[in-house]
Amino acid sequence: MNKPVFAMLLGGVLGVFDGLTALISAPETAPDIVGIVIGSTVKGVIAGLVVGLVAQRTQSLTVGIGVGLAVGAGLAALVTIGNPYFWEIVLPGAVVGVIVGYATFKYTPRNTRRAV
Repeated sequence: MNKPVFAMLLGGVLGVFDGLTALISAPETAPDIVGIVIGSTVKGVIAGLVVGLVAQRTQSLTVGIGVGLAVGAGLAALVTIGNPYFWEIVLPGAVVGVIVGYATFKYTPRNTRRAV
C-alpha cells in the first residue's frame, strides 16, 4: 500500500472519531451526529490525500507534521464558517492532521514484489 492510500485510510478512520467528539464537546449536536461524522470522515480523507502526496515528495517528518496540522486545522476552520463551535471543531481536526502526518511519514510500505 503506498503512502497516499495509507494516509487516506488512516484519515478516514480518525475522521470518524473526530466527528464523534462532537457528542462530548457539544452534546446538543447529537441529532446531527450522522452528518457530522460523514463530514469529518471526508475531511480526514482529504487531509490524508494531501499529506500522502507530500510524503511521496519529501522525507522530512517536520514537514509532514506541519502539513498535517495545517491541512487538518484549515479544513476544520472552513467547516466553522457560520458555526459557534470554533475550537470544538478545529482542535480535533488539527489533532487528526498531526497524527496522519506523523504516521504517514513513519509508515514504510512493504515491497510488493514477490520472490519467484
